[in-house]
Amino acid sequence: MTQHPRPDSRHSSQPDDGERTMRRVVPQRTTSWARRAAVTLQRLGLTPNMISVASVVVAAVGCVALVLAGIHDGGVTRVLLLLTAAVCAPLRLLANMLDGMLAVEGGMSSPVGDLYNELPDRLSDILFLAGAGYALAELPGGVALGWIAATLAVLTAYVRSLGAAQGLSNHFEGPMSKPRRMWLLVLGCLVGTVETVLPGQLPWGLGLMVALALIALGSLVTVLIRLRIIARELNARAAR
Repeated sequence: MTQHPRPDSRHSSQPDDGERTMRRVVPQRTTSWARRAAVTLQRLGLTPNMISVASVVVAAVGCVALVLAGIHDGGVTRVLLLLTAAVCAPLRLLANMLDGMLAVEGGMSSPVGDLYNELPDRLSDILFLAGAGYALAELPGGVALGWIAATLAVLTAYVRSLGAAQGLSNHFEGPMSKPRRMWLLVLGCLVGTVETVLPGQLPWGLGLMVALALIALGSLVTVLIRLRIIARELNARAAR
């Protein structure tokens, strides 16, 4: 008997009738290397939920690297820690893509897929962004900026899920989606390595500070955009 799991942002493919969109469009999902990677993971016996949990582990490593980068006073150690965080961010995105591929294309969705899809993502955002704030603990407002960025990032996903809970699409509109948050963080880490290698040329923490500020501002705009779209669709549905 064919199972029909409840639609969610990871486990549901794009609907044919175009009425609801539940899955983020990821161009890399259709590439041959991504398909091979998903098949390999499936053959190894890994499940989508395992990969979702692994993404949190990767985020935790990135968080620790960022915090330690703020503690170390320059040098090779700080550079290596920043590079570690810079690598962990896209690895987190890769895990987020592959768990969905195993769930949908691999037919491995589960009844608790929603939980493993959403909660690890929110934890990963908090770990990365709050960790970046603690990397700036010596700068005024650094830690607060990290938590503000983390809170607003989680709020973008909450608003999206709130709309879906009302029977609407998962709205991914807005300038600060999850991939853009992570790539901005990567850029901030790479600028941080330059600040470390060339002390005095650039003040330490400027790159991460700017990245967190852009993530926070972009996330706020994203929340407002998604709220406006959801409100419009709810009003339109009530008027029919």
